[in-house]
Amino acid sequence: MKRLLHIVLGILLLTGCDGYFGNKTDLDFIDKPEFSIRDISYVPIQPALTSFVRPTDITTGYDELLYVVDAGSEEIISLDESGRELGRFTVPGVHSVIQDRQFDLLAIGTKTDTISGIAFDLTCIYRIDLHGSTGYGIRHAHITNEIVHPFYYKSTFSGTDADVVFNHIGLLQNNGYYVSRNGPGSNPFSGPDDAILLFNAQDKFITPVAVSSNGALYRDYFKKPFGITTQVQPPQLFARGNNDFFYTSISPDGVIKSQYIQYVETEFGATYEPRIMTQDTSEADGFLTYPYRFDEPAGLTMAGDGTNHVFISDRVKDSVYLFSLNGYEGVKPPPGYSSSKYIVVSFGGKGQGLSNFNEPMGLAYKNKILYVADAGNGRVLRFKLTSDFD
Repeated sequence: MKRLLHIVLGILLLTGCDGYFGNKTDLDFIDKPEFSIRDISYVPIQPALTSFVRPTDITTGYDELLYVVDAGSEEIISLDESGRELGRFTVPGVHSVIQDRQFDLLAIGTKTDTISGIAFDLTCIYRIDLHGSTGYGIRHAHITNEIVHPFYYKSTFSGTDADVVFNHIGLLQNNGYYVSRNGPGSNPFSGPDDAILLFNAQDKFITPVAVSSNGALYRDYFKKPFGITTQVQPPQLFARGNNDFFYTSISPDGVIKSQYIQYVETEFGATYEPRIMTQDTSEADGFLTYPYRFDEPAGLTMAGDGTNHVFISDRVKDSVYLFSLNGYEGVKPPPGYSSSKYIVVSFGGKGQGLSNFNEPMGLAYKNKILYVADAGNGRVLRFKLTSDFD
């Protein structure tokens, strides 16, 4: 009787996911790979999603949907888990998107502003509400706020302000967020243009992040920060975390281009400090903070399912990498495996094959499926770890 009850419950779970938030991915069309525990790797899920010009970012929403940024068409495209398109919304110059826990989208694009008779395309964060008078979703989207550089912290404008760019956003549990910013100059109030900025949930700029290292406080710690992510990830029920973050750098002079920055609170106050990650070769063969590991690590995300996988894409090496929260490359071996070391499952290489890339950028992870915005090939690819197949 218990077995019958389990079967009925399983059928209900599998058939009850269609509806308001779209369709669940049907994996029945996949030939489930035959593998031994020695052959653990990411395999492609067909078909590739190809209705894009140049997809540069992808995020899994707290509403259980996917959002793809097509920089080529300047649109945010909403998809359900099966890959079915639900609608599009145009944002000028858009290249990055994330969803907060109120279901608002935070998209980074550009806004044209005329200053002293000259038109400038300024970097801008758009807050987009998906709730309309007749329903919810991308078809009901409307912009409710614009955070334009540099006017979120000053009223004046200088020549170098037009060269500043917001790159990506990392969400916090309270709907505040970090923003990575690049540029050629600095300002006495906001610090160097190369910075990580902290905003609250009401889009108010709080402070640039200063990092304490080796007893000194650095306002200029970050060099061309690009990707940024936190442990606060969908699904909504489990979206908890601290104020720590991972970031990547695309500085050509950088030696270590990905780091974990931890938020440390003491009786004397709070500081941000780089987390020292061990490189124990008895545990793993590759490491997140290994010198010269990356060329241009453009994509960065974390898994929200408790595995704490950290995914990084390198748009120059045309590859995708997986690390643990402690910086070891790969996944833990299953019971009975021939080695106790982490198993490297990073993959890629330039090309148009289903496991190859041409400038991979945005990354997302949902229900054990890894999504990659393969910008140069104009597609979104999906992958699943062989050991995650039932």
